[in-house]
Amino acid sequence: MHRDLTLQRQIERERLIVAIARRLRQDLDLDTILNTTVTEVRQFLRSDRVVLYQFEPNWSGRVVVESVDPRWMSLLNQLIHDPCFGAAQAVAYRHGRVSVIENVEAGIVKPCHAELLRQFQVRANLVVPILQGQRLWGLLIAHQCDAPRVWEVLEVNLLKQLAEQVGVAIKHAELFQQVNRLAASLEQQVQERTAQLQMALNFQQTLQRITAKIRESLDEDHILQTVVQELGQVLGVDCCDVAMFDANQTELTICYEYAPDFPSAHHRTTQKADLGDLYSQLLQGQILQFCTLELDGKRPIPARTAVLACPIADETKILGDLWLYQQDTEGFSEAKVQLVRQVANQCAIALRQSRLHQAAQAQVHELERLDRLKDDFLSRVSHELRSPIANIKMSAEVLAMLMANSSLTPEKASRYLKILNDECEREMSLINDLLDLTRLEAGNQRPSLTLIRLQDWIPHLVEPFYLRTQQNQQTLVITLAPNLPDLVSDLSSLGRILTELLNNACKYTPAGGTISVAVGQQQDEVQLSISNNGVEIPLEELPRIFDKFYRIPSSNRWQHGGTGLGLTLVKGLAEHLGGTIQASSVNDTITFTVTLPLHQPSPVASPTPS
Repeated sequence: MHRDLTLQRQIERERLIVAIARRLRQDLDLDTILNTTVTEVRQFLRSDRVVLYQFEPNWSGRVVVESVDPRWMSLLNQLIHDPCFGAAQAVAYRHGRVSVIENVEAGIVKPCHAELLRQFQVRANLVVPILQGQRLWGLLIAHQCDAPRVWEVLEVNLLKQLAEQVGVAIKHAELFQQVNRLAASLEQQVQERTAQLQMALNFQQTLQRITAKIRESLDEDHILQTVVQELGQVLGVDCCDVAMFDANQTELTICYEYAPDFPSAHHRTTQKADLGDLYSQLLQGQILQFCTLELDGKRPIPARTAVLACPIADETKILGDLWLYQQDTEGFSEAKVQLVRQVANQCAIALRQSRLHQAAQAQVHELERLDRLKDDFLSRVSHELRSPIANIKMSAEVLAMLMANSSLTPEKASRYLKILNDECEREMSLINDLLDLTRLEAGNQRPSLTLIRLQDWIPHLVEPFYLRTQQNQQTLVITLAPNLPDLVSDLSSLGRILTELLNNACKYTPAGGTISVAVGQQQDEVQLSISNNGVEIPLEELPRIFDKFYRIPSSNRWQHGGTGLGLTLVKGLAEHLGGTIQASSVNDTITFTVTLPLHQPSPVASPTPS
């Protein structure tokens, strides 16, 4: 009878092993198979609990599969640390050790391990290793909780054989999962690579489109506006702006922006010094990417905003920069950074072409202006030179005719000789003025400096004009500030300036008018003002008053003599002395103000005579 029961149990064991092995080899869900396996094993063993226990690297572990009688506690997913289990025990199990405990309370179990088993209500224990090659994956464990138990050899062998099958199945499952993970990873890489290639293609098309748009225009505003608009829309950023440096590269002004959701900073100017080390890197041609909570320098931005700053540089210098802002993002991808860099390079080329075109146009306009000035100058000079020559020729012909007819009287001879002398003087004055202007414009004549005592020299210079103003029924007034300092300047040039201005004032001041000469000091400069009333220059004509051969439109140009170069010479001489001259016309009064530095850099030659 006992022998028949043993044989029957052995046949059941073999059928169970075959059935479980068949299921483990099938392409089914491993978790379901393992749960079915522990359930069938528990039923076959008539035990209270069967578990699959998987080790962690520190030799603690977790129950990953369990079949338990409802009377006893569940250990599923519970992390278990056996203080008695260490590397030595792991080695033993790796070599095929089987642990058979028939009675936890028999005294043959280590106290620490016995205490752990008591916590889990275990009275008897059967443990076999689950191996994968030389690696100890875990344990297949059967628990008896209601009473001690003697484990039969057949039961031990069953657990050992099942542990081998489970180890193979777990290995296959892990390999299958690894293959699936690799396949999924490969698929993801293919998708990512496809997306990258598509993005690269889109960015290349974008670059070509932007390049075509900005290269076809020579308008700098159109170029900058196109760049920020296209980049902002293509990259989907919250803001994109372009700022340009001033001529000294000390200030940046935002020229254009694409900012659908950002506060506008259009035309905002920022000092380079206020942006610290950031701009020292940009000026070296580096492209920067950073995230900041707030940036008050260039424009206020919300928190958690990624910023990309790219310089716009040609071969000689940094022209400006592109800034892009994106909220709630990890940053800009390498593909986006490269697109921005390439667009910035194309923008720099387009700006360079635009500025070269503008410079060429400016040169053309300047050459046209100079050509017109040359033609006008030659026309005026030829007229001014021909006029006295014509008068000289006419007077000479009249004298010759009178002498031939023996009708030349002393009075007539004196009159025509005076005409000849005056016209020769006029011709010589014009030629001298032209030569003086040529020397001043060439800039190869240094002033001959001397110490001028203004309190004595001004009255001495103005003295000859008193008689002339009396004859013209004009009033001459001189006002000298008290304690005038001595002036270091070129005596001849300064005298020529004041003489020309006084001659002008005398010519254009009507009878009864007043001519005023005032000399004062402002800090390290001397101001000399000559005013006369009775005539006014239209405001739009004032910028031309120092042009060569300029005549006041409202005046009769034949009423007064002169070469038409006097004021041009005055302006040139004032600048030659390191000063300036300004003209104003208000309330029927013209005022010329000459401002000169008190001291010149060259050494003083000698004091001027009084």
